Amino acid sequence: MISIKSAREIELMRATCKLAAQTLEYIAPYVVPGVSTEELNKLCHDYIIQHGAYPSPLNYHGFPKSVCTSLNEVICHGIPSAQDILKDGDILNIDVTTYLNKFHGDTNKTFLVGNVSPEIKKLVDVTYQCMRAGIEQVRPGGHIGDIGAAIQEIAHSHGYSVVEDYCGHGIGREFHEAPQVVHVGKRGTGAEMKPGMTFTIEPMINLGVKDGKLLKDGWTVVTRDKKWSAQFEHTILVTPEGHEILTLRAEEKA
Repeated sequence: MISIKSAREIELMRATCKLAAQTLEYIAPYVVPGVSTEELNKLCHDYIIQHGAYPSPLNYHGFPKSVCTSLNEVICHGIPSAQDILKDGDILNIDVTTYLNKFHGDTNKTFLVGNVSPEIKKLVDVTYQCMRAGIEQVRPGGHIGDIGAAIQEIAHSHGYSVVEDYCGHGIGREFHEAPQVVHVGKRGTGAEMKPGMTFTIEPMINLGVKDGKLLKDGWTVVTRDKKWSAQFEHTILVTPEGHEILTLRAEEKA
């Protein structure tokens, strides 16, 4: 069953999603060469706790940290580590989920670390475009497949691949709810979107092949060919008129 949020639940979703977005805004100045992903994890953890919330990933099915930090060829679910020191030219995705007043808010961003090559900058830019194109498909009467179709069209037009093994998801009282939001698809297929639904759109776009490999830690997923991967994520509300990006940051346009 896909949860339809009440007006009160939507207000609570707005609050937790705003905090998740603010956490990404807060951490941005610290994403520089020489910092470890463990340091970034601690800063995010402390910020979330200080704002009366809890970091949803911490102890989720045994995940050991408060955010996911996915570096370069890591597709998703990278574990922060004191050994992972950012270097000039890296890209780092930081995935934040906050649990506030019994609701989850989920968002992520791929940061450029120092001077990133034009090839990789383009990958990051196109990945953001893919997410926004997917978001533009969200409206009452539309279908979940519309989202994946729009993302796939843009990614493939640039010669990139779209990760299919991991997807967006419904979110609210639970970290992961129905529906699954796959980032490839066919228009007019999948669940129908209705006002009050909340879900994430979080495409993972690869320079090379779409396939990933799970590392021995049981969480970190890297690209099969070790080429780099980028990702962006927002939590979206279906409104009577269209959609609202609940995790929108100040730097972005609605």
